[in-house]
Amino acid sequence: MNNQREGSKNHSNTEVTNTNPWLLHLIQIHDTAFPTGSFAHSFGMETYIQEGDISNADSLKEFCNMYLRQNLASTDAIIVKEAYRLAKENDLQGLIRLENICHAIKLSPETRKGSMMMGRQFLQTVQPLNDSELFTRWYEKLKNKEIKSHYPVVYGIYTAMLGVDLRTSLETFLYSSITSIVQNGVRAIPLGQNSGVQTIFSLLPIIQETTNRVMTLDLEHLDNNSIGLEIASMQHEFLHSRLFIS
Repeated sequence: MNNQREGSKNHSNTEVTNTNPWLLHLIQIHDTAFPTGSFAHSFGMETYIQEGDISNADSLKEFCNMYLRQNLASTDAIIVKEAYRLAKENDLQGLIRLENICHAIKLSPETRKGSMMMGRQFLQTVQPLNDSELFTRWYEKLKNKEIKSHYPVVYGIYTAMLGVDLRTSLETFLYSSITSIVQNGVRAIPLGQNSGVQTIFSLLPIIQETTNRVMTLDLEHLDNNSIGLEIASMQHEFLHSRLFIS
């Protein structure tokens, strides 16, 4: 009897603490083993590494700081936020227009291609896990080659359909983008795993600060002002040897 009471008490505790049913799945889609293909893209960082501008943990952190504040905050993170809003409003035409904008602001062909490759891989992987009408229609449009499926747009739609709150959606998008860059930097420079862990840890306050900033922005603030990064990405395809696709 005592065991039954204890079991009932434990069951009750589990129900009380399970306030975010999407939390574990959110962790799952950001696991390094989840097949988005992010391990294959440096988005221009490899050019800086080969030119010697990124050669240690400090210069990797400096690059990630710039990537967060000057690139993601004024481009992809705003796209995620807008896709989230449009998905909540079930505005399919608005999402198609947003994706065209996302395609246009990516100046480097490799960066544009990398965003589409990750978006398609992510969409094809998670589509069987979500039966919402909007997400299914987005997947059908990919199969019919009517959309390009950029990753920030798909991510915004998917997290909105999961019921994730907007702030968490933005914060996890920025976190996963930076962890992928750091992990790829650790492989390419190369650095020890501890240096990678410490670099990511040191960037966590900047991720939160950037999230706060993006929460106040909208499409009118969309601005690709990372000219050096775009040029590095354009130069990447002409490197003698390459570890990454972009």
